[in-house]
Amino acid sequence: MEALSSLDPRWSAHALQILRLCIWLVLLAAIFTPLERLFALHPKRIFRKAILTDLGYYFISSLVPSILLSFPLALLAWGVHRFIPGGFFAVIAAWPVWLRVAASFLVGEVGFYWGHRWSHEIPLLWRFHAIHHSAEHIDYLINTRAHPVDMVFTRLCGLVPLYILGLASPVGGSGSLIPVLIVLLGTVWGFFIHANVRWRFGPLEWLVATPAFHHWHHANDNPSVINKNYSPMLPVIDRLFGTLHLPPDSQPRTYGIDQPLSPILLGQLVDPFVLWRKNSTPVMPPSDQSDAPLSEPIGRPEVDPPPGHPPPNHL
Repeated sequence: MEALSSLDPRWSAHALQILRLCIWLVLLAAIFTPLERLFALHPKRIFRKAILTDLGYYFISSLVPSILLSFPLALLAWGVHRFIPGGFFAVIAAWPVWLRVAASFLVGEVGFYWGHRWSHEIPLLWRFHAIHHSAEHIDYLINTRAHPVDMVFTRLCGLVPLYILGLASPVGGSGSLIPVLIVLLGTVWGFFIHANVRWRFGPLEWLVATPAFHHWHHANDNPSVINKNYSPMLPVIDRLFGTLHLPPDSQPRTYGIDQPLSPILLGQLVDPFVLWRKNSTPVMPPSDQSDAPLSEPIGRPEVDPPPGHPPPNHL
């Protein structure tokens, strides 16, 4: 710590943040590595394929999105105070704390659901979100395997409704704590639902997201299970919008996408921006075909988009 204090304040703050991330990584590994060895859904080596890339994403996803969010949140704060009457916020502020927190959690879940779903349905967004789904082995570390643009978009979808409805504030005050708690809870829970464990929780699975619930979201078994289980924590949201898939007696066999990504981290970060490069990113996942036979492999057909246009939407 003395060495950190001798650095320039800006550099010492970054170094301290990286040190905290390293400590959290050690704690996460200490918790999940033994669990994934003892109760593995799909046994694998600890130092599996692409683990170095996923470790890189762990630090990038923990540092970059907060920086990218600063400008849109500042713009949102200006818009909220300029266009929404203060009396509206006063009414919401008078609610009991428990009611505001519960309403914020529910509104945020719906926003995160649609942000996640749009990331599958809109070709431009899928270019970024495909990185998360390219993982062929699902474990706790895949939670942070995401392009910063993808994370920023999904978080904005969950947080913007909170600010517009007066349930949270983008600047200062007690209202700014609610979105922090929601993002923190979602991040911690995300490590759990990506964990490579074979646990099932019976009726509880219909109330809260579990590894079985979210692993089906990553499944690459057959077309009938594509584009399911978008909600980060509440399966009832998927049931409400018709995207729930949670069979009680089966688990996914394979994960990933059929089109290759760049094998290096830098290439994965850059490729989604290169709209004019032929086959620079995977095309969209196929539409849900609930009547397709279980033995039929998933087909994400290679379709070359016209120059300068995003891949076609296969939903």
